[in-house]
Amino acid sequence: MQRLKLWKGGWQLLKSTFERGSVQVNTSAPSSRAYSQAPSGFGLLFDIDGVLVRGRTPIPAAKQCFKKLVDHNGKYKVPVVFVTNAGNCMRQTKAEHLSELLEAEVTPDQVMLSHSPLRMFSQFHKKCVLVSGQGPVEEVAHNLGFEDVVTIEMLREAYPLLDVVDHDRRPKDKIPPTKGLRKIDAVILFGEPVRWETNLQLIVDVLLTSGSPDNNWDSVQYPHLPVLACNMDLLWMAEAKNPRFGHGMFLVCLENLYKKVTGHDLKYEALIGKPSVVTYNYAELLIKQQAEKLGWTTPVKRLYAIGDNPMADIYGANLYNRYLQTAHRTKVQLKAKGGTGAVEAPSESAVSHTSSSSSSSGLGRSAGDAEDELPDGCSSILVCTGVYSKEQEELPSDPSETVTEQRIFHGHRDFRFDPNLLQPSFVVDDVKEAVELVFQQEGWPLE
Repeated sequence: MQRLKLWKGGWQLLKSTFERGSVQVNTSAPSSRAYSQAPSGFGLLFDIDGVLVRGRTPIPAAKQCFKKLVDHNGKYKVPVVFVTNAGNCMRQTKAEHLSELLEAEVTPDQVMLSHSPLRMFSQFHKKCVLVSGQGPVEEVAHNLGFEDVVTIEMLREAYPLLDVVDHDRRPKDKIPPTKGLRKIDAVILFGEPVRWETNLQLIVDVLLTSGSPDNNWDSVQYPHLPVLACNMDLLWMAEAKNPRFGHGMFLVCLENLYKKVTGHDLKYEALIGKPSVVTYNYAELLIKQQAEKLGWTTPVKRLYAIGDNPMADIYGANLYNRYLQTAHRTKVQLKAKGGTGAVEAPSESAVSHTSSSSSSSGLGRSAGDAEDELPDGCSSILVCTGVYSKEQEELPSDPSETVTEQRIFHGHRDFRFDPNLLQPSFVVDDVKEAVELVFQQEGWPLE
């Protein structure tokens, strides 16, 4: 019930914020901008790294793709949202970067970073939060609504004896005094930091001292302070030939260190970013907000999520599709029994069987106010320009027989392995083919 209230409150907050050649695997801006053709009831969710760019280098097919997605006036033909697990910058910065790389206008309201749904967690906005990551994390936190922010650097300066792995950073000569800080109430993990050893040590210190590193460790106090983590990607694709470690790898380290020291599992208040349902709920709202601003009257009934990472992009889109199908079935069943149809959309735990006590941020959205607005489904399209490559591994046609957790599953600890969720609706070579496929599926000319 508490989670439901949180989601309802967050949903209203979001609304008010925005008001101011393919291989088929399965068969189963500003308000003044206008689209150049009539609305057709679908929207596109693009991953960025490995789909549109590799590091700072645009993938050639991406530029070709966006030349077709916009008309000669630069107007988009369909609603487009960029959904990335990156989170080390502001939306404005990411939008400007994409505009330059794709040679097409991208506005901040089209960009969703891994931490964007934290705007909904207003119960933490007035608490003192420790933030971990890199880039302008303090600015990002304030922009999301957090008022009392402590960075890892602020923490190590206040407690100079805590960070001692790097001998060059240890205090020299006299031991400096401890300045102390206000008690920390929660920990927010935005993304992988630069100095893993520093962040791991200080985060564990905060968890084991209930937010006051001046105190002695106390592993008996359990559960620990709330921890909210964004971006669970174990791997991501940059310019290097092989994938690089992502924030998911940092989380693996933190979870194992905490359990090794305390004997307890690290618990998350929320896991945000792909593949969590709350992320796709938020992305769906962005698509719909764009359609409304652009004067569309046809509801967005179909979403197409294009990504390169089977665990993040494909698992997430399929999980959200399962969420939508469950919501629609529940509504039909309720109406058949003579109900009103005002049914609660299922929580993430109901559709994914995650093991996290917080259901991995699956804050079940109420379908009571917006049941008719739910899309019919979300299709997943896997491209071969990033984490997944046909040269390295062909996806099996029958995942129940040939996909194994050891071979493919790189998901977070709190998302159980489900081979069906790793099976894309379609596999294509690149994003250009993905977009062409979508328009073909919709029976709508792309040219």
